[in-house]
Amino acid sequence: MVESLKRLASGIEGLDALLKGGLIVGASYIVQGRPGSGKTILANQLAFNHVAQGGRVLVATLLSESHERLFQYLATLSFFDPGVVGAQIQFVSAFDTLESEGLDQVVKLLRGEISHHQASLLIVDGLLTAKSRAETPLDTKKFIAALQSHAGFAGCTVLFLTSSRLEEGSPEHTMVDGVIELGEALMGSRSVRTVQLRKTRGSGALSGLHECEINNDGLQVFPRLESLYSHPSGLGSGELSRIGSGIKALDELLGGGLPGGSVTLVMGPSGIGKTSLGVSFLAASSVKEPGLHFGFYETPQRLRVKASALGHDFTAMERSGALHLAWQPTTEGALDEVGARLLRQVQAHGIRRVLIDSLGAFTRLANHPARLNEFFRALTGELRARDVSVMATWEMRDIFGSEINAPAPDLSSIVDNLLLMRFVELDAQLRRLLSILKVRDSDYDPALLEVIISEHGIDLKKAFTQATAVLSGTPAPVAGT
Repeated sequence: MVESLKRLASGIEGLDALLKGGLIVGASYIVQGRPGSGKTILANQLAFNHVAQGGRVLVATLLSESHERLFQYLATLSFFDPGVVGAQIQFVSAFDTLESEGLDQVVKLLRGEISHHQASLLIVDGLLTAKSRAETPLDTKKFIAALQSHAGFAGCTVLFLTSSRLEEGSPEHTMVDGVIELGEALMGSRSVRTVQLRKTRGSGALSGLHECEINNDGLQVFPRLESLYSHPSGLGSGELSRIGSGIKALDELLGGGLPGGSVTLVMGPSGIGKTSLGVSFLAASSVKEPGLHFGFYETPQRLRVKASALGHDFTAMERSGALHLAWQPTTEGALDEVGARLLRQVQAHGIRRVLIDSLGAFTRLANHPARLNEFFRALTGELRARDVSVMATWEMRDIFGSEINAPAPDLSSIVDNLLLMRFVELDAQLRRLLSILKVRDSDYDPALLEVIISEHGIDLKKAFTQATAVLSGTPAPVAGT
C-alpha cells in the first residue's frame, strides 16, 4: 500500500495547488528570486497562515535589516497579525552571531530556538549571507545538513530564502527537497510576476511557469489552467440532451435546441448581434438551471438595458437567482486568474449555462498567445465536465469579405457548435445573416438565415435563396431571377 505524504498547507490556494496539497512536513525548501520578487512576503504569509492552523513558527534572519522595519512592511498586508508575534511566531536575528562566531554557532543557536519554541516551521532568511561566510561549498552543505537534520527530527519544515539564482547542480539544490523560484519580467510595458517549482523531490507538482501577483492580501498564485485541468474534474453527462437557445426558430433548425453541455461559438463582426444572440440564450435560464453572463465589455447596467430592449427583464431574473452577471474590464487581470474566476462563479452559483462575451478579451490578457489553444481547451473541457452549456462570442475583424479568422487553431476540437454571422448587402439594403456551420453529433438545417432584431427579441427566417456568394457579404443574384 502506497503511503501518502503528510502536507503542510501554505494557505496560499494557488501555491498549494501547484504543490499538490502543500509542502511536505519535515522537508526543506529553497525559495529563490531576485530582490523584490516576493520571497519575504511568501515566507511570512505562509508563516502567519501556519499559525492560524495551529502551528508554531521560528523566523531566523541572517540579514542586517531590523525586525521593526520588516514589521512596518508586513503591517500593510491583510495576513499580518501582530498579536501572534512573540508568541506563536518568534523572530530571531542571527546576523551578529554569524558575523562574530560563524556558521556553526548559528546552527547551535537555531537548534536551541527550535526546541525551545517547539517550532513546526523554520524560515531562514538570508542563505546568500550564510554562503558568503562559508569558506568552502562543503561548509554551506554542512550548514544546511545540520539544520535539516535537527528540524527533520523535530518534524519541522524548513524554508531557506536566497536572493541569488542557484543552479540545479549547486550544492544547495542537491541538499534540499524542493526549490521554489519567484521571478519578474517585462512583457511589453507590463511587469509580470511568475512562480516556478524547479524541484519537488518525492512529490508530484504542477510544472512550468505560473503567473502570480502581490496585492494587499499578499502573494496570489494563478496556476496555468491547462496544467490544473490537464484532466477534467469529471466526465460530464453521457446522454444527449437538448437545451433551448432562447430563439424558437433556431431551436427548430437544430432539431430541438443546442446539445446540452456543449460549447457554441458565435463568430461575426462588430455590431452584427452576437451579444444580442447571447442575451437570448441567457434569457432561457431558470432558477433550477441558472445562467451566468461573464463579460468584458458590457457593464451589468448596460447589459440590463440591452436585454430590456429585446424584451427580457434581467433585473427580475437576477432577483430570483436565475441569472448572475460578472463583469471585468480587459485592462487588468492575468489570463489564468480570469479563467479561474469564471470557474469559481460556476461552482458557487450552480450555473448550468454561461455566455462568455467575448473570447477575444482572453487573448488581450495572454502574455504568451501561443498557449491560448491549450487554455481554451482546458477551460471549455472543464465546463463540459461540469455539464455547463456554453455560448461564447468572437469578433471577426472584417465587416465584409470572405476571410474568416478563428480565435485559435484546431478550433473544431475546442467548440462543439459553430454559428457564423455576417453583414450582407443585397437589394440596396444591409442585412444580417446567420449560418450554422457545425453542430456536433447532431443533424441541422444548413439554410442561410436572415436575423431580425426587434423589441420582441430575435427572429430568424430563411432568406438569400435567390443569390450566390452570400457569405462573402457582397452576393450576386442568381441568373434569371
